Amino acid sequence: MEPRALIGEWTMARRVVDRSAGTYGTVAGALVVTAFESGVRFAESGVLRWQGAELPVYRVSLLQPLDGEWWMLFEDGRPFHPWRPGTPVVHPCGRDTYDGVVALDRGGHRLRTLWDVHGPAKRQRLVTRFTR
Repeated sequence: MEPRALIGEWTMARRVVDRSAGTYGTVAGALVVTAFESGVRFAESGVLRWQGAELPVYRVSLLQPLDGEWWMLFEDGRPFHPWRPGTPVVHPCGRDTYDGVVALDRGGHRLRTLWDVHGPAKRQRLVTRFTR
């Protein structure tokens, strides 16, 4: 699916599991996908509920062509991972590693991400569901 087909407003639900501490939290919010010069901008916002606290969360990512294929980039332009829905991707982050997969249904109404984070600083699982 062409990334510009994702433009629009999405509902976001995320579960964050800290495997080291045996705790978990949830994020409820929204994803707004908009066009920009060469790609699309993903702006997530919501509330993280974690151990009795409610914390605002916000993140921006960019999806744009890089070296002949689509890449998800951090807001500052650093590469995060190639955009290959259905195919596992890896992102080294310092001494930790993010193993993930992006899944998109054929109709373009549901987008899911799964990240398993492992290393000396983190042992987490992040599961996110976006729906239109």
